[in-house]
Order: sequence, then structure tokens, then C-alpha cells
Amino acid sequence: MKDTSKHQGLRNQLANVLEQKGIHDENVLNAIRKIPRHLFIDSSFENHAYQDKAFPIAAEQTISQPYTVAFQTQTLEVRSGDKVLEIGTGSGYQTAVLLELKAEVYSIERQHELFKRTSLFLPKLGYRPKKFIFGDGYKGLKEKAPYDKIIVTAGAPYVPKALLAQLKVGGMLLIPVGDKTQIMTLFIRKSPKEFEKRELGNFAFVPMLEKKN
Repeated sequence: MKDTSKHQGLRNQLANVLEQKGIHDENVLNAIRKIPRHLFIDSSFENHAYQDKAFPIAAEQTISQPYTVAFQTQTLEVRSGDKVLEIGTGSGYQTAVLLELKAEVYSIERQHELFKRTSLFLPKLGYRPKKFIFGDGYKGLKEKAPYDKIIVTAGAPYVPKALLAQLKVGGMLLIPVGDKTQIMTLFIRKSPKEFEKRELGNFAFVPMLEKKN
């Protein structure tokens, strides 16, 4: 698990690219500069780690494009102490970004192979979510609700009601909604019954799968 000054230089370049694409939250950019993304993908593809593109990982999933990770994190205005529910742990890269921002993170993954791998791997880098769950992201994690922020890192055909219900008033849910391509959709809970909805453009994600294996 080597992290060299060359890797650091590539991370700085990546942060500059993201800044040019509109990422302005300095905390998010600092997380991108700090997290060794090359350790999250197969070492034979290390050269691709700091390009701004998605990349395949285990279980036919992908590690999201750095811009997407930064965009979602910036949009949610993640702050120190925020209680964040992450749907789709995947490689753990987004989890690491949330933890760099000092959020209290609960993360759910339904691919057992990824769940096992990532829950062992992240602590080796010093990243420790409050809880790792192998389960169905559509159900959220009711026993730890309500959440300040909920981030969904897979394309959902519809917005799960359970996730909206687990937001605190003033909280935000960010979810890519759609089948082939998704519209990044932000819900802000204005009151127990009322949500404001904003659509933030098209993205492409792997599908969000229901039920456990």
C-alpha cells in the first residue's frame, strides 16, 4: 500500500481539474488531494486512478468518477459532525471523502463481496465509519435515523420513501433517479410533510439493487 510523492502530485492535478469543472468547496478539494484513490482500484490499473473517470471494481460495480464524488459531496454541504447515511459503499472512496469532512457516516452495501472487502480495507487507511451494513439500501437504516444528509451512489429507478422518511427536517437527500441515465435529484426536507425537490443534471451510475443476496 504505497503512497508516493508522485501520487500526491497526481492528486493535486486531479483537484485542479475538478476546480476547473466547478468544484469550489475547499474541504472537498482537500479530501481529493489527500485520499490515495489508487489504493481503491486494482494495482494493475493504477495509472487510471487520478484521471477524472469512473472505473470498474469488483462485483461488476464501479468506483465513481472523482467529479461525481466531489459534486455530490459539495451539493450536500457536508460539514463536521453531520450524520450521513451513504447508500452504496462500493469501493469506499466516497465514504473516505465523507470521513475526511469529519461526518459521522453510516454506510450500506448490498454486494457481499464488496461489503467484506471494503469493510476490511477502509480501516487499514484509518477510515472508520460509525457503522458498515450489509443490507438493502432501499430500506435505509431506520434505527439510526434521522439523518442530516443521505447520499445515494447508485442509480435508483424511483425515490425510496424510506429514505425520505429518515431525513431530519432541514436535511438533504441526494439521489440519481432514472434507468439508463439518471437525473441527480436533491430533496430538502422543509417540514415533516413537505420536501423541496431540485434537479441537477444528468449522470450515469450503476443501478441500485434491491434486497440482499
